[in-house]
Amino acid sequence: MTTQAGPQAVPQTTPPAAPLLRMTGIGKRFPGVIALDGVDLEVGAAEIHALLGENGAGKSTLLKILSGAQPPDTGTITLGGDTVAFRSPHEAQMRGIVTIYQEFTLAPNMTIAENVFIGREPGSRLFMNWKRMAEATRVVTARVGLERSPMTLVRDLSVAEQQMVEIARALSMDSRLIVMDEPTSALSASEVEKLFAIVRKLKADGISVIFVTHRLEEVMTICDRYTVLRDGRHVGKGAVAETSIDGIIRMMVGRAVDTLFSGRESATPGPVALEAKGITRRRHAQDPHAIELDGVSLAVREGEILGIAGLVGAGRTETARAIFGADPFDAGEVLIGGQKVSIRTPQDAIRAGVGLVPEDRKQQALFLSLAIRTNLSIAALDRIDRFGIFIDHKKETALVEEYKKLLNIRMASPEQLVGNLSGGNQQKVVLARWLALRPKVLIVDEPTRGIDVGAKVEVHNLLFEMAKTGIAVIAISSELPEILAVSDRIVTMREGRVTGEVSRAEANEERLMTLMTLGRAKAA
Repeated sequence: MTTQAGPQAVPQTTPPAAPLLRMTGIGKRFPGVIALDGVDLEVGAAEIHALLGENGAGKSTLLKILSGAQPPDTGTITLGGDTVAFRSPHEAQMRGIVTIYQEFTLAPNMTIAENVFIGREPGSRLFMNWKRMAEATRVVTARVGLERSPMTLVRDLSVAEQQMVEIARALSMDSRLIVMDEPTSALSASEVEKLFAIVRKLKADGISVIFVTHRLEEVMTICDRYTVLRDGRHVGKGAVAETSIDGIIRMMVGRAVDTLFSGRESATPGPVALEAKGITRRRHAQDPHAIELDGVSLAVREGEILGIAGLVGAGRTETARAIFGADPFDAGEVLIGGQKVSIRTPQDAIRAGVGLVPEDRKQQALFLSLAIRTNLSIAALDRIDRFGIFIDHKKETALVEEYKKLLNIRMASPEQLVGNLSGGNQQKVVLARWLALRPKVLIVDEPTRGIDVGAKVEVHNLLFEMAKTGIAVIAISSELPEILAVSDRIVTMREGRVTGEVSRAEANEERLMTLMTLGRAKAA
């Protein structure tokens, strides 16, 4: 009797897990602009995914479509295997997609608990159950390591703690996917480490994160996979462990890293353009959180770039604002070209030839709902007026075109709202405004915060060109590599005091960090 052999066993393989999110062929057009052209994005379950690209590459538009803030013109979105079409951010949140924006959406005069459960407060229609809300808030804030009373007002929290509240609110919505837009832009190094620990815990809890950042070293530290966009198109994706920073930059900008940086040419500075002597600002009752300044003295020469380095709370921004007249100071003086000047308001500073590009361009520099034309020309109206009364639109158009070409500002037209530009192009508009005014001294506070590597190089080169024309530049930055790259001379600060001064040839990150943290004596 013979036995017929049955079919041979076939080894069983586990099919790859379907992605949590799949966006396929996403397209979006605006008047005169193709924002997205057939973009794909896949994010796995419990994955930290970097979304990368230069300013204007289409990241923000893609995320607005994902969050339900804008509809796509073409393409499909699947979430957990289901095809979805969100008509509002609320619908996206109901399906577990929450976005934490670079500019927080918290109500500063409300408590942590109110911010976490805003619009979803427990209780009846008539009365809120404060006890239940406080207990629920403690549960979600404990998950992110925020050790604050739920009844604490948000305005009394640090930037890092406010970010924790944003994350806690996302967790309270039973999020499956959290989008973080430039989450580290305003954090110190220690705060960044705390944020990374929270993100890793979210991943361990099965939550996926889309991480948008221009700090590529963070991508290598925290992210699992990446997707790169350029000019509204998908140009690359892969595992972070299988690429390098240079490789990502090459995809983002379309050219090799070593062709981006021209470097600062050595130059001989002219006479002293601005000198601040003994600037002192005491803490006042009406502003108890202000950082005190204690006898701050510094000088910058014509054609020189003076860097100011310091940790968060060192008083760098406060020094810039005092020199510009945005904040009053109690003692000290400012000299322009060797002559003492009275600067009590920004108007005084502008008349004296001093300009300031502030740290927060959206809140303090730009009129987001006005056209590029207006934002660029507003400080140089005396160059484009007629009879001192009317604006000569031909002169204004010529002015805008001049600086559009000079600074390579990417815009659909001068009538485009400046709020619709990318971060890098917004920064160029602010710089163009001051260049049109032809200042003697220009102070730039965090000139490349929130902009991509390509735009960062363009801004650096603009600072170099300004210095070549004889403008004295004061550059403030939290990034030591940036300070070292652009500065001829560097002043360090700590707790409202100047702690040291070094030339570019003598400076390195270790020495600057020593001066910033320990002061002059320890560094010596």
